[in-house]
Order: sequence, then C-alpha cells, then structure tokens
Amino acid sequence: MHSQKLAQGRITKSVQKYIDIYEIKDDVVVLKDGSMRGVLLVSSINFALKSEEEQSAIIQSYVQFLNSLNFPLQIVIQSRRLNIEAYLERLKNIEREQTNELLRIQTADYRKFVGELVEIADIMSKHFYVAIPYSPYHKGEKKGFFSRFGEVFSPATVITLQRQKFEKYKQELERRVSLVSDGLASMGLTSVMLDTQSLIELYYNTYNPTMYEHQRLTDLNAIQVVE
Repeated sequence: MHSQKLAQGRITKSVQKYIDIYEIKDDVVVLKDGSMRGVLLVSSINFALKSEEEQSAIIQSYVQFLNSLNFPLQIVIQSRRLNIEAYLERLKNIEREQTNELLRIQTADYRKFVGELVEIADIMSKHFYVAIPYSPYHKGEKKGFFSRFGEVFSPATVITLQRQKFEKYKQELERRVSLVSDGLASMGLTSVMLDTQSLIELYYNTYNPTMYEHQRLTDLNAIQVVE
C-alpha cells in the first residue's frame, strides 16, 4: 500500500512537471514562465456552401486580419466523439412515462434510431478556440540580477504576487483579445472570451478526456473557501 502511494505521487509530480499552466484566475491562464493567455471560443461557418464572391470576401478578410496582428496566436480545433448518453436517457424516461401506446412505440423507435445513427456514423463534435498570448517581458529584455535570481525558483511570482502588475498585464491581454475578436467578426465569426470556470473545464477536458465524461467539475461558485 505504501509503495503504491509513492508510485502515485511520482506519477502526479511527473505529469505536473510537463504542464505549463501555473494557475487560472480572473479569466486568464498564467503559465510557469510568467506569460499569460486569453482564450476565445469561436463559432464556425460552412465555407463550402458560400458563393464564390462570399468565399473571396472571407479570404480577403482573413488576410487583412492576419496582417493586422503584431503578435502570435494559436488556433485550436478540438474534436470529440458526440456523447448523447444523457439525451438518450431522457428519451428513455419519456418512453417509460408515456401513457399513449403509439407515442411510446414511436419514442422507442426514435431513441433507437438516434443511438444507432451516432454509433454507425461516428459523429464528432468540434469546438474552435483561439489562444492569445501576452508576456510582460519582451524578447531580449534585460532584467536585474535579483529579478532573474527570484524567477529561477518561482518565475510566475512576477505576476501572481503583485496584483497591480497583474491587472496591468491583464489589460494589455484584453486589448489583444478585443483586437482578435473584432478581426474574427469581420469574417462573420462570433467569439466569446472564456471565463475562469470555462477555462478550467477546457483544460480538464483536454488533459482528461475520458475522465471528463464521467466526473464533471464542481462549479467554482459552489466552492466555499475558508480563510
């Protein structure tokens, strides 16, 4: 039993070592190097169904959007197999409570049809994200000895331990997020910045896709912190 706990401890530490996230707070992801990330959830458009004129306009808007940026960003497409277990369970309850025999049979047939369709077609759900970075330090910027000495042990303390600086850096990040959101809107795409709860769920789902289906996270508002 003791060796098993030690093994689990080693695995946990090993995994944490390869995750760049230091903390998530105030709708911002703070990385171990002190840089910050804002994440946009973006809608999609069916490009293939657009006319040639509309396609050309979208491409031109995309080119202008990229040329307007003076910082990098990351576009992520997350695909997951569509999970409709909760929906099928709800249909089963409706079928069980149905007093009309004909409607009960039709509900059962519909439930079976939907279940088989998703199973056979292997339908995937897709979510589109844009991650916008901001680093308080520019490449090549010189820092004092004590600043560099402190960051060797805790690089994220530059932000996490100084609220005033954090708010300043967050404003810069939000300015970039707003710029990207406006650029996406020019292509007919709607975007929304993920809040703290959504960010935690996104990364939890990303790192634990199987566990996420059976063990959902608790709402942050329902957690009581005793100081």
